[in-house]
Amino acid sequence: MKKIKFIFILIIIFACESNSEISDHWGGPSPDLISAVDISYFPTIAESNPLFYNSQGDQVEFLNSLLDYGINTIRLRLWVNPTEDVSSLQGVKEFSTLLKSLGFRIWITPHFSDTWAHPGQQILPSEWESLNFEELKQELYSHISEIMTEIEPEYIQIGNEINTGILFPHGDIVNNPNQFLELINQGVSAVRSLSSTTKIILHFAGYEASQWFYNLVDEVDYDVIGISYYPKWHGKSLEELESQLSNLSENFGKEILIAETAYPFTLGWNDWTNNIVGLDEHLILPDYPASPEGQRNFIRDLKTVVLGVDGGVGFCYWGAELIAWDGENSENGSVWENQALFDFNNVELPVLQEFSLN
Repeated sequence: MKKIKFIFILIIIFACESNSEISDHWGGPSPDLISAVDISYFPTIAESNPLFYNSQGDQVEFLNSLLDYGINTIRLRLWVNPTEDVSSLQGVKEFSTLLKSLGFRIWITPHFSDTWAHPGQQILPSEWESLNFEELKQELYSHISEIMTEIEPEYIQIGNEINTGILFPHGDIVNNPNQFLELINQGVSAVRSLSSTTKIILHFAGYEASQWFYNLVDEVDYDVIGISYYPKWHGKSLEELESQLSNLSENFGKEILIAETAYPFTLGWNDWTNNIVGLDEHLILPDYPASPEGQRNFIRDLKTVVLGVDGGVGFCYWGAELIAWDGENSENGSVWENQALFDFNNVELPVLQEFSLN
């Protein structure tokens, strides 16, 4: 109930802006291009009432700041039955309602799990564990249909970082490749049955083996190739990234998108929770040091790479909101505050200037 009240208050506050005021914020790109951030945890962070500032020291509203810099799309994760409301269907629906009222497009990332899904784990939702394969297909169809009906997103993924498959063990891409394709096609069918405009993204982490993966799904009716690119895990060469994206474009003729990326503005920390990126070996050096300008230059050059590829449509910055919201002494706070888009004083970082695609 606390979460629902919070979202309702946010909607009232932001809805007070007139349409003309909203359009004044809009410095956004062509409607065919995507300048996105993933801020899935923002409703929880906002409950701690953090204040945000521009470089002149003036207080700014977090979401308005994103609009000011040309961000036009918000990516949100969705879990089936999470312990926290923030990633539940109801929580995501409420936040999406607010975001749409401000003019953002919505990009939904269903994990088909009660927790994180990625190449290392694709865990069945607890309520789906007893289902046989045919029942699982129907449950997947119903789940996506509900998302489409309740949220009506402009973009939707069929799973998150599905290098190894989805809904293990049924959709294990190595041991059950045919079932994997059946599940993916079932998800696609659910989307297409309810919308002719929502774009479907198939999301792969990194570019190694990406040619093999997209060849496997070549007959699937999807729209966008989405690639995660984090230098810590996926290579430290933007030139190689450009080559791989160009090959994907040439071989498969789809739109190309960096579905997740981020870069640190410091290797320091602002709470006692270990950060995921914290060493020089995680960086692309000497080109992009962990500094405000290094972060900005990385995103500038990454944007140039993806938009320079045939079919390149944009990028999404993951964890834009993940400041140290739980206090400087928290051991269960942010693992990402050194990669957020606001510094340790919650001041807008220079990297935000690279989100305009005009």
